[in-house]
Amino acid sequence: MNNQYSNIVIPLDMAHESSWRTALPIAIDHARQNQATLHVATVVPNADIPAIAVHLPSGIEQHIREEGEQAMQALVERLMPEDINWQVQIGQGRIYKEILHIAKKVDADLIVMASHRPELADYLIGANAAHVTRHAQCSVLVVREKEIREKELREEGGSQDQLHGNTQTEEAQV
Repeated sequence: MNNQYSNIVIPLDMAHESSWRTALPIAIDHARQNQATLHVATVVPNADIPAIAVHLPSGIEQHIREEGEQAMQALVERLMPEDINWQVQIGQGRIYKEILHIAKKVDADLIVMASHRPELADYLIGANAAHVTRHAQCSVLVVREKEIREKELREEGGSQDQLHGNTQTEEAQV
């Protein structure tokens, strides 16, 4: 066992399977290889915009957070293999700031995240992944969807070996 990592964070957007479809198996593999704890994180919205907040019932932010945590718990229980030690982490607010906050809180030594949603295929890396990569105090493994990478390689005239690779990953040491 290598045990290079002991706390791995993987942010998931429960509304977009593309945020974890490819990245989660890679994070699970890293957790398994390193006997690490996998911190599965999501970020729920704030209701603190003053013009809107005055019209919302009191306690709405706590309610949003609790619902997010329950939904995340159910999703992770369904997806996570039994041999993986995991915890659910919930942030509330700006996505990249909360991912960085969670990573710091759990003393993460690796963040594994999708580069962006496939709908944003024109971008090399999404805004949240870019912010996390630039500002994280640990390594960040950015996982790209296979279909996106294959399309890019075809457009660039990539080789057959490159076209048949599984998942492209980019690791940034910070």
